[in-house]
Amino acid sequence: MWGTLLFGAVASSALIMGAAIGVRFELPKRLLAMLLAFAAGALITALSFELFEDSYERGGIWLAAIGLFVGAVVFTVLSALLDRWAQPAAHPKPADEYQGSAKLDTDAAAQQRVPAAATTRGTAGLALLAAVTLDGVPENLALGISLTEGTGGLALLAAIFVSNFPEALVGAASMREQGRSAVQVIGLWTVCAVLLTLAVLAGAAWLADTDPAVVSLPLAFAAGAVIASLADTLMPEAFEHGGPAVALSTAAGFVLSFVLSLA
Repeated sequence: MWGTLLFGAVASSALIMGAAIGVRFELPKRLLAMLLAFAAGALITALSFELFEDSYERGGIWLAAIGLFVGAVVFTVLSALLDRWAQPAAHPKPADEYQGSAKLDTDAAAQQRVPAAATTRGTAGLALLAAVTLDGVPENLALGISLTEGTGGLALLAAIFVSNFPEALVGAASMREQGRSAVQVIGLWTVCAVLLTLAVLAGAAWLADTDPAVVSLPLAFAAGAVIASLADTLMPEAFEHGGPAVALSTAAGFVLSFVLSLA
């Protein structure tokens, strides 16, 4: 159990480390974008080979597909609520003229202008926190299960750490721009880290010997939340500040995570 706790703490420590750096240092926007794109690439590998594939093998295509769509719907609804909260400050124009996510101003990088107000309000940071939590809990449950079964624990641990760090860093920087205090920002990400560590313990203690179909749903849910967060927040936010160059960083994240998944 202590070994499982150590693995969970290591995976979740990336959130606290990233948040601490994000609130302490004002890193260049383009560097933050490259880090976020790298995380997106790592998550593509994780959802394909560590989450959805494992869900399919345990519960079949129907359970995997249902869980994936539920995860995507939950994240999308939550993200839409964040959009609605951000919209008044971001777009002072009629509702029928809104286009895309109010959290992000995807033309900012291309036109070399300041990003939309919603980004500085920290709404993108809250969306990243929601994404980490929604997909992180099932991911860490899977990590606990894999540690107990002796299959792929190190690879999944590395993939979780690699994606958690830049997400927390960028999310914390966005929250800081919103005007939240450093204590408040680090506190939010620390609570998330503790929750995800407990999820590793729960996976090892309660789900390792259960019916594979029971495990299939949370794995697929995580994959759906990851897909939704990639399309709605991570990739648009990365392109907003980094432009087309983030494509290379995304590819690098995918390759590294894929290599780790083969270990």
